[in-house]
Amino acid sequence: MRYCCCWGFPVESSTSIANCHPSTEAISRTQTETTNTTSSGGSNFSKNSHFSAASDEEAFPDGQILPDPNLRIFTFAELRAATKNFRPRTVLGEGGFGKVYKGWLDEKPSSRNGSGSVIAVKKLNSESLQGYEEWKSEINFLGRLSHPNLVKLLGYCLEDRELLLVYEFMQKGSLENHLFGRGSVVQPLPWKLRLKIAIGAAGGLAFLHQLERQVIYRDFKSSNILLDGLYNAKLSDFGLAKVGPSSSKSHVTTRVMGTHGYAAPEYVSTGHLYVKSDVYAFGVVLVEMLTGLRALDGNRPRGRHNLVDWIKPVLSDRRKLKSFMDSRLEGRYPSKTVFQVAQLVLKCLEQEPRCRPSMKDVLETLQRLEAPSEKSMEPKVRNRNNNQGIAQGRGQKPLYPPRSPLHSPPRSH
Repeated sequence: MRYCCCWGFPVESSTSIANCHPSTEAISRTQTETTNTTSSGGSNFSKNSHFSAASDEEAFPDGQILPDPNLRIFTFAELRAATKNFRPRTVLGEGGFGKVYKGWLDEKPSSRNGSGSVIAVKKLNSESLQGYEEWKSEINFLGRLSHPNLVKLLGYCLEDRELLLVYEFMQKGSLENHLFGRGSVVQPLPWKLRLKIAIGAAGGLAFLHQLERQVIYRDFKSSNILLDGLYNAKLSDFGLAKVGPSSSKSHVTTRVMGTHGYAAPEYVSTGHLYVKSDVYAFGVVLVEMLTGLRALDGNRPRGRHNLVDWIKPVLSDRRKLKSFMDSRLEGRYPSKTVFQVAQLVLKCLEQEPRCRPSMKDVLETLQRLEAPSEKSMEPKVRNRNNNQGIAQGRGQKPLYPPRSPLHSPPRSH
């Protein structure tokens, strides 16, 4: 049994990354650079920064590029105490990177359940070279990017071979768990919340894409969309994020990494990564939110394993679309708005990157569709048995898909 990176729900996983050892020399060099940066009061990220202020800051008044990483440096002893010596029952998530623990800063020993500020602590598996690289990437991106729809990286720890990251705690877990989780702790998301979450996630991507030097998220999927106590969506896990192409180029060429079912076709086939490769992945997640089905599920009948391939032909048909909607919505959604979202999905899933809308356009479209009339939210009288072949994709345990190389999510049981 593994746990999802949403920080709280058990999942199955049948794959793991290869055991690679980051060299002691590389870690020592990083530690020396970090120490020098801290003592001088400056930042090595600012000296050779790929980032600069967004040209359209008015569109995102709360988003900013910090001139220096504003991160707290934790001691290993502090984090060990916060997680009760990394006690197993504080584990929130586990994957190829390592484990994520729930912790309490300034915890009172007398408190049984912990007290103080709640945090999430990601502890690197020291055997993982991939984890070491992602640790650096998280600091590089989340250490300087600040936006309401990006999860907050609070600090890090670098002691000997111990590499840890400290994040704000996201009370509601991941979108993935709410869409596919089961049990009394998981409540179906009503349509208004789904739309709110989609708008928040779109806002995070739009912010990244509107930086003067764009950032390609590269791993957009439902498990990487975390929710706070008010269901505000925040993008997490920037381990695969990539600085976008220069103004003279349309794409960057890189080793294919990510998750099958979400990765854009041009990236999978050529390794060419476009800013609008993220837009394709966003379209996939919208389909998951409409149907309540996973992007990829080997347990579905032949021809239905890939959700986009299966569902895409019906998105332009109002009547057929109704039969594919998540039955847990119980018909409580505005049919006109849902159909408009489906049309937006089709644009996001265009084969050619240049034909897809920008995330700014996607965000503005979703915002216009928000807050439908109460009348349109009345439940429709419908036969729940219409979804034959659909329901078998639901009620499965969520997955933790390792991020690299490109992989297929494990089959659920």
